[in-house]
Amino acid sequence: MAEKKLLDLTQVTAGLETHVLTQEALAENFQSIKTRIENAANISGRDSSLITIVGAVKTVPVETLNTAFTLGINHFGENYLQEAERKKQELTQLGANPTWHMIGHLQSNKVKDAVALFDVIETVDSVHLAEAIARRSVKRPMPIMLEVNVAQESSKSGFALQEVADVYKKLKRLPELSIIGLMTIAPEVSNPEEVRPVFRGLRQLRDELGLRELSMGMTNDFEIAIQEGATSVRIGRALFGSRIKPAAKT
Repeated sequence: MAEKKLLDLTQVTAGLETHVLTQEALAENFQSIKTRIENAANISGRDSSLITIVGAVKTVPVETLNTAFTLGINHFGENYLQEAERKKQELTQLGANPTWHMIGHLQSNKVKDAVALFDVIETVDSVHLAEAIARRSVKRPMPIMLEVNVAQESSKSGFALQEVADVYKKLKRLPELSIIGLMTIAPEVSNPEEVRPVFRGLRQLRDELGLRELSMGMTNDFEIAIQEGATSVRIGRALFGSRIKPAAKT
């Protein structure tokens, strides 16, 4: 029987155009990423099997996500609450049950829904938000990561590097939270080597705090992040293809 493949279609979501990849194309991208992760891990003497690929699925169609899950990509990161809710429901109906990571900015008035939807909230960027999550986490301690703005970019959220230790001491007293690690988004640069100090600084802080997880690195810089200790990388474009704006209607 011929291998079943998805049609190469195009969908438009949130003003961006996304292609529904064939199974063959997605499998090729996935294998390329795994090879690159293995090579990066070897450089730093790490076991690549311990590094988690979190597919950054913003605007990615459910058809593609279902294929990704069948290929072995079982961690999905979503930026938007409503999109996560829709995709999770549709994928569950298809028999796919990935681990869901919140990787976008979370407003405190959306915490109740986020706690119900996500398995991990990676973008906890304030004490106020963490305390709101704790109040809503009645069934189990909610796994969270503290988002750290290592490069102190004004355009990004997150704790300053020097305040994280005090924040962690305060929040770890809350039994409703399970602080599993730290997360950062590095500056966009043309040469990934330029952000190595960002990743190294976060890894050193993680080690000082005795935490386990380190979510850092995306399509442009994940190999450097892995060399510096990332335990999970958030991959969108290299896995699912580029998102482009549809041509203007005339």
